[in-house]
Amino acid sequence: MSIVDTFDCCGKEIIRASDFIEKTDSFPKSMIVVFSAKFCSLFLSKHNATEIGRLTAGGQKYPIYQFEYKGVQLGFYSSIIGGAGASGALEELIALGAEKFLYFGSCGALDKEIAEGNLLVPVAAYRDEGVSYHYAKPSDYLEIKSASRLAKIFDDLGVPYTTTKTWTTDAFYRETERNLALRKQEGCGVVEMECASIMSVGQFRQKEIYQFLYAADCLDGSSWDKRMLGNMPADLRERILVVAIETAYRLHNDK
Repeated sequence: MSIVDTFDCCGKEIIRASDFIEKTDSFPKSMIVVFSAKFCSLFLSKHNATEIGRLTAGGQKYPIYQFEYKGVQLGFYSSIIGGAGASGALEELIALGAEKFLYFGSCGALDKEIAEGNLLVPVAAYRDEGVSYHYAKPSDYLEIKSASRLAKIFDDLGVPYTTTKTWTTDAFYRETERNLALRKQEGCGVVEMECASIMSVGQFRQKEIYQFLYAADCLDGSSWDKRMLGNMPADLRERILVVAIETAYRLHNDK
């Protein structure tokens, strides 16, 4: 059986996150999720956050924080990198009681015209991973239904951004020149590791998932250009965190 035939829309799962995670009434309904220890450290240095729980994967514990912003309680979590791990953690956060999620993380530019640090709102994700085929009907691309709302908030905040398709792949050491060219032809401006996976989980579980990206390295050239990957300027990191928190606050207040 091909992977594109694995979506079972009505089948009951053998194991659910709710089988071993108990919902908490006081758990924050809106979560900010990052993929960076540096962003997590910055957040903790700027906000009076309380650790309210932990998720465990591979023997490692991943703290969940809660903090107040403009009178609203929001959650904060630094996720496992990669579609499979991030999606498993998302299922567990949903089981705990979260309903809205704003993800942000780095991506690789497939077009050298996308400058490092540019913010991008993905509108569709190429499904070059495994998770989404268990949560959505087979297709090359997964439409990101929440993109228009996120873009509207950025417009209201005066935050510069670009909309684009993204290439979600498990195999970051197999991003070949041929596949890069094909994705570019289809309109993908960037490549990352989680978007198609987490969006498919959110749509299947009927939860609100939003995501924006910031361009770090660049794959469009005669050789890979690391740019600011792993070495983001501190002032840019602070600005992006401010944007994320204000955006999460506005999403939380949506009716």
